[in-house]
Amino acid sequence: MTTAQTQELDVQPTPLALLLLGREADPRSERGVECPGDLPSPSDPDLVARARAAKEKLGDKVFVLGHHYQRDEVIQFADVTGDSFKLARDAAARPEAEYIVFCGVHFMAESADILTSNDQKVVLPDLAAGCSMADMATAEQVAECWDVLTEAGIAEQVVPVSYMNSSADIKAFTGKHGGTICTSSNAERALNWAFEQGEKVLFLPDQHLGRNTAVRDLGMSLEDCVVYNPHRPNGGLTAKELRDAKMILWRGHCSVHGRFSLDSVNDVRERIPGVNVLVHPECKHEVVAAADYVGSTEYIIKALEAAPAGSKWAIGTELNLVRRLANRFAAEDKEIVFLDKTVCFCSTMNRIDLPHLVWTLESLAQGTLVNRIEVDQETEAFAKLALERMLALP
Repeated sequence: MTTAQTQELDVQPTPLALLLLGREADPRSERGVECPGDLPSPSDPDLVARARAAKEKLGDKVFVLGHHYQRDEVIQFADVTGDSFKLARDAAARPEAEYIVFCGVHFMAESADILTSNDQKVVLPDLAAGCSMADMATAEQVAECWDVLTEAGIAEQVVPVSYMNSSADIKAFTGKHGGTICTSSNAERALNWAFEQGEKVLFLPDQHLGRNTAVRDLGMSLEDCVVYNPHRPNGGLTAKELRDAKMILWRGHCSVHGRFSLDSVNDVRERIPGVNVLVHPECKHEVVAAADYVGSTEYIIKALEAAPAGSKWAIGTELNLVRRLANRFAAEDKEIVFLDKTVCFCSTMNRIDLPHLVWTLESLAQGTLVNRIEVDQETEAFAKLALERMLALP
């Protein structure tokens, strides 16, 4: 891709080695560094036995968390599974566990470190397991955005609401400026609370969840929403556009959910007559508007659990979960397919594989702490304030 094409698409080039291999540190990115140890070979036939032995040796000292989007080979060793916030709370509820091994991505491990005690150590099996959405909003960019809002004379009217899928720095910014965190399950409640505190909301970092919640759940119009682009002067917006808007949406998105299109919905309805389309609210607005059901990962799982035998479902979320649900409910004659024809895993979630988990567990069993995720005290204090506001939502 040429420089001109990059500028036209309005994306920021990422070093190829960092993007593909997760090597070297990038202060602008959630991604970490390459694994400091020697990983076992993926072809080692004893990987499962090695993971099981190391976990048994650690006993109650280790608590393994597995996000829904993880590979099956990793999920089998999880003590609990769930979405990012549920897992972080589960970790906090196990104070006897010295090591919290978070099979997810970086921001999730940060949240677990914020919510657990100082005696507990949170470990991420691969430091390069970041989140492209979280990477789309850095602390420096958000501080610059706040300066733009201040210059437009509206900062005092704006309440920041940040999605759980954000870095600890962004959560801390939110807490410091009187805002709250939300999940895809409670975004509506979070926005209702925010509009009781101020006249406008700065929603970070996923524009689609913010837009869908404002329009679909709160009854706003698309015209009430503007998109702040951190790569353009003043976010690409005029002071008047900022003053007229109710929702100031950060220009971020999920690389997986953003793939689904209206064509995907129309195509699956033609291929599978009577299919129910169920999508995550991180999908684009036109996809959400065309779907039959919309909800968080936990909502999707519960909807399929309650679905009648013989029903047909096209699911718009990460493929590992969709495939796992399809296998789980096949015996009940529920047909579950991926919404899009193109197979799409979350590439950073998939960095946590069995060799990384084995290396992590064996290192801990030998008394070597690896890949610890630790949030500094000031950031933790303000981020925890924002999380506590979420927990107190009516």
